[in-house]
Amino acid sequence: MPTRVPTTAPPSRRPRKRYRYRLRRLTPVGLAVAAAGLGGAWVGSHQSSTPIAAAAGPVVPHIVHRATPKHAAPAKRAVVVPERLLRGGTQISHRFSPGLLGAAAVLVDAKTGRVLWGKNAHDRRQVASTTKIMTALLALRKLRPHELVTVDKSVPRVPLVREGLRAGEKVESWKLFYSLLLYSGNDDALALAIAAGGDKWTFIRSMNAEAKLLGLHDTHFSTPSGVKDADNYSSAWDLAALTRVAMRSARFRTIVHTRVKHVKWNAPTYAKIYVNNNRLLGSYPGATGVKTGYTHKSGPCLVASATRHGVSLIAVVLDSPDMYTDARRLLDFGFASL
Repeated sequence: MPTRVPTTAPPSRRPRKRYRYRLRRLTPVGLAVAAAGLGGAWVGSHQSSTPIAAAAGPVVPHIVHRATPKHAAPAKRAVVVPERLLRGGTQISHRFSPGLLGAAAVLVDAKTGRVLWGKNAHDRRQVASTTKIMTALLALRKLRPHELVTVDKSVPRVPLVREGLRAGEKVESWKLFYSLLLYSGNDDALALAIAAGGDKWTFIRSMNAEAKLLGLHDTHFSTPSGVKDADNYSSAWDLAALTRVAMRSARFRTIVHTRVKHVKWNAPTYAKIYVNNNRLLGSYPGATGVKTGYTHKSGPCLVASATRHGVSLIAVVLDSPDMYTDARRLLDFGFASL
């Protein structure tokens, strides 16, 4: 009897159909994913390097921290170099005969600052009321001409010379400036100092700060008027430099060039007349100012200015028994030399 060989049943075709069915469904998805990946890569390769801030958070700047070298030089601070107001080294050789009587003197070309001649020009000396040149310079910057100044109760008590200001009275500042620079009132100096600086000592500190700013190395102030000699000094050189700056102010030039000023005043005074103490005005051709001074320790002092044919000069004479003759001789020499 023949042996029966068992036949194996053919494999079922349903799993193959399901596999093909699933493949057909997944193929489009795979292609889409691949396309998206390729697109993202292309966009990323062409995208700007600037990051885009997330909508939900603030922009955080990208900060690069650089290591500071151990031996790095410190940052340099800006240095304010004072203007060179006077220029020495080119003085004109000249011997006055007879010699000038002043203990110190200097002659300067006001336009260029060139020092034409000097005698003990850097000696520190008491300068009396020529101090008021600095007082006027600073107060003119602060106070308008018709600004009312209330006279402080301390003002009438200053030492002579005084014009007679009364505590509490209100005076337009321009009147005080004329009295300061023509009559040389010490009460005017204090009244202006308090009005411009808030108090006397604040103003004096500003005077010394300005002196430092201008490069006045031989100058120190302890009073706005110069009435006290202690610790109040300058030099012929520094006064000439200071006067160059002050004469740049039109208000200052007008005042110091005035010989006589008539001023209306409140009752019971009604009127005042200020006469300029500078006797060069009206007697020396071309004289334009600027200030006299005197104490027992300083001796007679004079800062003078004059202009002829476009040439402007400043002459300073300190502690001279004949300051006007000394100043005339200096100015004559300067005009003849330029």
